[in-house]
Amino acid sequence: MEKIPILRMGPFLLVTIQVDLYDRLALNLEADLIKTISDTNAKGVLIDISVVSIVDSFMGRIIGNIASMSKILDAETVVVGMQPAVAITLIELGLPLTGVHTALNVERGMELLKSKVDLSDYSSNEDEDEYEPDDQRDY
Repeated sequence: MEKIPILRMGPFLLVTIQVDLYDRLALNLEADLIKTISDTNAKGVLIDISVVSIVDSFMGRIIGNIASMSKILDAETVVVGMQPAVAITLIELGLPLTGVHTALNVERGMELLKSKVDLSDYSSNEDEDEYEPDDQRDY
């Protein structure tokens, strides 16, 4: 089954949607993302939809649901890369995406997440990929 990758970047999760979402894939993304937020104690989610050309009412509700569920789990949601036609469609459908912050691109989205999230109490889970030197030496 096809899955949308969810990448961890410190206290944030990055989701880059590279295909048009059909209903089952969108529901799986929603479930996977909420589970990953819970498992990693993520403080923010950035969803890049720059490749998505069509958003219907179902997809708009999924994005809104992700933001609402993320907020309950103490994580902010930022959607980036929204095409003008998608923005127009969402408004025409009456889906204002309450709780979803938006930014033009990934860089601005990350800045927005950092400004909205208090990272002072963030404690990451132990990852095998994290590098912690045995000793501090200057080379």
